[in-house]
Amino acid sequence: MQARRQALSNGRWHFQHGPIDIVLQLDGDSTACEHALQTAWQRFETILPELVRELPALRRPVDELHDHRFESVVARRMHQAASELAWASADGFITPMAAVAGSVAQEVLQALALPGVGRAYVNNGGDIALHLQRGEWRIGVVSKLAQALAADAASALVTDGQFVISAAMPVRGVATSGWGGRSFSFGVADSVTVLADTAAQADVAATLIANAVNLQHPGIQRRPANSLRDDTDLGDRMVTVDVPSLPPALIQDALQLGLDCARGLQARGQLHAAYLCCQGQVAVTPVLECLV
Repeated sequence: MQARRQALSNGRWHFQHGPIDIVLQLDGDSTACEHALQTAWQRFETILPELVRELPALRRPVDELHDHRFESVVARRMHQAASELAWASADGFITPMAAVAGSVAQEVLQALALPGVGRAYVNNGGDIALHLQRGEWRIGVVSKLAQALAADAASALVTDGQFVISAAMPVRGVATSGWGGRSFSFGVADSVTVLADTAAQADVAATLIANAVNLQHPGIQRRPANSLRDDTDLGDRMVTVDVPSLPPALIQDALQLGLDCARGLQARGQLHAAYLCCQGQVAVTPVLECLV
């Protein structure tokens, strides 16, 4: 299994290596950007082999890893982000894998963010690391990605909304989680989008908040995670596989649980803002003054 790259339209690039699937873009001085792109590609080729060597430990709960020392800088970043936010997990369970997509995006971005590069982003399946020396990035929000892609396959993706991250803002990480995404969720949120200092931090926070948007209803279908994917870090914990149309009052209650989790993280400075969606209803954390 070799890493592959391909040039896309509008100056974007696609990097893929096994399960890591990235779209990135950068602009600035042309010579600097060319050098940064090659540097990022060389670093990208090494990330997956490094993580594979440490996968057994990365799949363990963080409360079992107090004395463990990870070799890879990406693995250490994953462990740190998960450990710092573990308090917000309902039962204390979280593994470093909760931060894998954001941590990989950060590592590739660091290789891109060289002198002369004014802006760059690395989008690893919706977990995004940002570099901004100037200007801004506009980021769309899609609550139900599969439906949006199916409905609009012939043209540009239709978003539910968008927000702008400018160079003056502290946000450098954006992540989205939900029960219908590529990762498993314990909850029923269609999507939870988080803005944070880093992509690794945003990745973990989005996962925890999406897990917290939860309720009991006979129509919700759940299955053991390891019955769906034998390499999961979640073991036999029950994950959501289908959610029926729910009563509005129950949706409000579930969103409130997620909002309480998000506000707790925000109060500790572990996220800047969160946008929660469930079956057409939305909840948003108070926007901090630095984001206005």
